[in-house]
Amino acid sequence: MTKRNGRYEKADSFDSLLPQVVDKERVHARLKAIWERLMARQDLDYDQQIVFRACQDILEAPDSSREPRFALNDLTIQEIELLDDPDLPRYLLYRYRYEMFHRMKRLDDFPPCLQIEPSSICNYRCVFCYQTDPQFTNPKSGHMGLMSPDLFKRIVDQAQGRCEAVTLASRGEPLLNPRIGEMLAYAGNKFLALKLNTNALLLTERLSHAVLEAGVNTVVFSVDSASDAEYNRLRIGGKFDKVVSNIRRFQEIRVKKFPKSKIITRVSGVKYSDDQDFGSMELFWKAFVNQVVFVKYNPWENTYQKPVNDISAPCSDLWRRTFVWFDGAVNPCDIDYRSTMTVGNAREKGLSDIWTGPEYQALRIRHLSNDRGSLNLCARCAFA
Repeated sequence: MTKRNGRYEKADSFDSLLPQVVDKERVHARLKAIWERLMARQDLDYDQQIVFRACQDILEAPDSSREPRFALNDLTIQEIELLDDPDLPRYLLYRYRYEMFHRMKRLDDFPPCLQIEPSSICNYRCVFCYQTDPQFTNPKSGHMGLMSPDLFKRIVDQAQGRCEAVTLASRGEPLLNPRIGEMLAYAGNKFLALKLNTNALLLTERLSHAVLEAGVNTVVFSVDSASDAEYNRLRIGGKFDKVVSNIRRFQEIRVKKFPKSKIITRVSGVKYSDDQDFGSMELFWKAFVNQVVFVKYNPWENTYQKPVNDISAPCSDLWRRTFVWFDGAVNPCDIDYRSTMTVGNAREKGLSDIWTGPEYQALRIRHLSNDRGSLNLCARCAFA
């Protein structure tokens, strides 16, 4: 998240990043071949028009009349390098919708990114997380639970062919769901950007195999330190040595048993204090993962108690992604972890109908009308 004038912009969210070695010229040559094929066609359908525009923004010289412009960064280039040529148009379509539609306030019939919550329960109480809120974790609150495989499969069936970015995580730890292996197998190889976020404490040998067999594109290990004392101070309930052992074993299994795997592994920490040193993180973790990053800390664990701010910019998530909780509740953001703004339920309606429905549209209109301040939680949230 980039912080500007007191607000946090979700684009460019990494505070520090282990540099990547990428071949930008080779990627551009592959994209140029797609662009030239599209230029030779007489009529382009909806998806092809978006792919054409993505290639045009990347490959043509800057033109102020075509702002905002789509661009690639080292992370997206690395993802493209792992794709076969037939998958590139799908990837460009997904990435353009994810990065550009929220800037243009453009909406089509399905969210560019879908976050599915296998579990809202967590085995940690991290100091910067809303799992420390007793109103959320109290069993009587109704917020704690595990998603059923049937509901998960129903959601995946709707998303396949309409969405590439599917993240298995939200308010809790996904590996706490005892059916997570079955879920991974069902979602496997159906999306170009299937991601799993985990604290890795429960990453057994069996689950490591399940992740790799499913063809997960990115696995993110939520780790904030390279030392036991600092980790245990931040990740309450965790065991640093166990996490290190599990991530090391995952890498060994990947190398020995799945040598053709194209998975990207990432250690991602929250930059909570100045005591955390990214250099130490990089030195320690780069032997086990492809990427090491820090994201800026925003105190979302107490958003409901924050004072009202003067941020009026519409929230990008209203056009970029949606969240499906364990019980099917569809929420416009995870800052609202107590679900005060739920816009529908995936057990009762299709995700497309909810995404384009009146409840969601009413939120977007309020944000576009500089009326964000009249929405209790949005008025206190620093995200844009």
